[in-house]
Amino acid sequence: MEITFYGHACFSVNIEGKKILFDPFITPNELANDIDINTIEADYIFISHGHEDHVADVEKIAKKTNAIIVSNFEIVSWFNSKGLSNSHPMNHGGSWNFDFGKVKYVNAVHSSTLPDGSIGGNPGGFVVESNAGNFYFAGDTALNMDMKLIPLFTKLDFAIFPIGDNFTMGIEEAIVAADFVKVNKVMGVHYDTFGYIKIDKHQAINSFKKNNLTLILPEIGETIEI
Repeated sequence: MEITFYGHACFSVNIEGKKILFDPFITPNELANDIDINTIEADYIFISHGHEDHVADVEKIAKKTNAIIVSNFEIVSWFNSKGLSNSHPMNHGGSWNFDFGKVKYVNAVHSSTLPDGSIGGNPGGFVVESNAGNFYFAGDTALNMDMKLIPLFTKLDFAIFPIGDNFTMGIEEAIVAADFVKVNKVMGVHYDTFGYIKIDKHQAINSFKKNNLTLILPEIGETIEI
């Protein structure tokens, strides 16, 4: 599966020609200065929760690409009120068969307020099943026991976890989360963007390795195959 990392918790997945963008926060991210959002293609924009560092570029990219915005009902409704009607609302525990595969919206333990103070519903993550592979994007979350439910329904190939600590899970919790969801490959996101979430990448990779796990930390703008 082809994944392009755009910094922070933003990445794009290419599944059978469909481009699925997650949590676009690029323009305000100084670490992503080399990324031109006008060149980003998207058929879908998935949003885990309402915080500014996950929705900052949604409106601009959605207007340019006419991408379908997928998130919880409150976030989708907020973007609808801005004139972005090409959308698909979901909520926790629900799944939908899109033209690239099946997606389930699952629980995350975090907060979710939109940039103007509007209620952003409850935060979530996404379990994606497709012919190209299955993965779980946890969104911003603490380690939680609900993660153990995911492998009861889906055999995952890899997971995408926040690892920056302070606002989300840190390295130790992400290692446990990998065990909970039964994966041995994790792509790390939500680190280094702010002072609160800076990590020692070498130490993080070694910590995963000691637990017979692979931590993948792509460079911003890099496209990888998982």
